[in-house]
Amino acid sequence: MTPYSIVDGPVDAPVLVLANSLGTTVDMWEPQVPALVERYRVVRFDTRGHGRSAVPPGPYTIGDLGGDVLALLDELGVARAHFCGLSMGGMVGMWLAAHAPERIDRLVLCCTSARPGTPDAWAHRAAIVRSEGTSAIADLVVSRWLTPEYAYRQPDLVARLRAMLTATPAEGYASCCGALEGLDLTAALPRIAAPTLVLHGADDPAFAPSHGADIAAAVPGARLALVRDAAHLANVEQAGAVTTLIVEHLGGNG
Repeated sequence: MTPYSIVDGPVDAPVLVLANSLGTTVDMWEPQVPALVERYRVVRFDTRGHGRSAVPPGPYTIGDLGGDVLALLDELGVARAHFCGLSMGGMVGMWLAAHAPERIDRLVLCCTSARPGTPDAWAHRAAIVRSEGTSAIADLVVSRWLTPEYAYRQPDLVARLRAMLTATPAEGYASCCGALEGLDLTAALPRIAAPTLVLHGADDPAFAPSHGADIAAAVPGARLALVRDAAHLANVEQAGAVTTLIVEHLGGNG
């Protein structure tokens, strides 16, 4: 399927695709958009089952999610693009760089993991969401997105993020959990040829920084950058630092 997307920036600029995390939408990248559209044709999309994208019957696979990106690039007439994804979006990026290397130029992987947890944990979360909705997990999940100190100072932001999560269709969220259940991309990492930057929040409780370090060690030539005073949504909490790192890695003007 082709997901819902928003395209901003000069039509003749290099294309940069931004991929959201589980339970978020295109809106999670708002802190980065003003600076990025000065240099890139920025493509944001809602992962299937999220936001304004369709909610096909699940479960989904990582190949389904990656295939949606390829369908979007095809629809937009884009042969090759930079790709930046956070958490689940980063997992999609790893899959794309390994399975469709001709479509990915430079790669940025934010607060993500090649092995995101035990199958039982994802299956349990999916079961809760299917039974009780995303609101049943909202407090726990959102508490991992920002450091406690930052969240305390930004109650309106926390409320917006929580609303984004609770608006996610239960079936879409749970089916994406199915894509992460048992996911192991470690064998694919050495095949990634795209120049890769791995960003990780130093205080990320969802995926410890060691997950990012493992990716950077396995992808040939990859560089690891720890972002201080940031939890899982490092791009929100440390917007300026993350934006600068992305632009530097992509080469300013592509």
